[in-house]
Amino acid sequence: MVNTPEPFDAVMVLSFGGPEGPDDVRPFLENVTRGRGIPPERLDDVAKHYLHFGGVSPINALNRALIDAVRAEFDTHGIDLPIYFGNRNWHPMVEDTVATMRDDGIRNALVFATSAWGGYSGCRQYHEDIRRAREVVENAPDLTRLRQFYDHPLFLDAVADAVRAAQSELPADAAPARLVFTAHSVPTAADATGGPPDAGGHLYSRQVAEAARLVAGALGVDDYDLVWQSRSGPPQVPWLEPDIVDHIDALHERGVTSVIVVPVGFVSDHLEVVWDLDTEARDRAAELGMAFVRAATAGTDPRFAQMVRELVQERLGTATPHRRGTEPEFGVGCNGTLCAVGCCEPPARPSRPTSAARG
Repeated sequence: MVNTPEPFDAVMVLSFGGPEGPDDVRPFLENVTRGRGIPPERLDDVAKHYLHFGGVSPINALNRALIDAVRAEFDTHGIDLPIYFGNRNWHPMVEDTVATMRDDGIRNALVFATSAWGGYSGCRQYHEDIRRAREVVENAPDLTRLRQFYDHPLFLDAVADAVRAAQSELPADAAPARLVFTAHSVPTAADATGGPPDAGGHLYSRQVAEAARLVAGALGVDDYDLVWQSRSGPPQVPWLEPDIVDHIDALHERGVTSVIVVPVGFVSDHLEVVWDLDTEARDRAAELGMAFVRAATAGTDPRFAQMVRELVQERLGTATPHRRGTEPEFGVGCNGTLCAVGCCEPPARPSRPTSAARG
């Protein structure tokens, strides 16, 4: 007798998590860096960034707003699935959310991870979150992760329109702005192992570059920059470069007087956006007399919630997958299984990124 899979009966939004008050900051950072031997003084430095904003990361509130928007999309399109919220590093922790789902009678849920990308931090670590939660929750529901979405038309269109809105914020007398795309840096060794072993590696940086190319093309721009931000870890470990602040200095030396920074690698305005771009990069541009505008992230655009609904409908068999890119796309796995054997192996290194760019 063949066992028929149970129908999908819920969706979980799985994200990185962030502190929601000053007392949360240090325990949150200890969760982020657990098992990696990060010196306490390094955590103290990072904590200052959070405390600059009252100890509150915007990410949890933004994810709750996204969940409300996706619920509205489900209601409009007749999708009768409850939506749960879980995090890797702060409450609601994914383990607690999976236990709640089990207690609510959920048996077979879909998981939307708030990362568009491949790579260890952008993809594999979310599979590990799912596996860890199921290992500690007895009789946990099955959890099937949805695919990566770096080139989904709704995501790309939201980013392109955010750039158009940013252009309107430039001073009337500003010179034509240089378009600078940015994403979270990772160690070059980690990027080299991104994707299945037979996919050529560097999946994360390739997907980010493809997304930037597609957005620039939609804007009619063929000359732009792709840079990186938010690196951490020992200085002797090579990371993807150039850094956004260093690049602003280089643009100034070339005589560029106006920039639009596009955080294409981020789906929401969490700390790496509001500190590294809205504070450090913006302040450096001001010191140099450079007009600086930062485009909005895509997560609050209504099309982002529409995209989540479409990704769910793909798995339900009621929608056709939509893509624009040519780089490979992975991400699907059940109960923490990887996209492929050996996919996105974390290389041996002194430390991993202390923040989650891709989620």
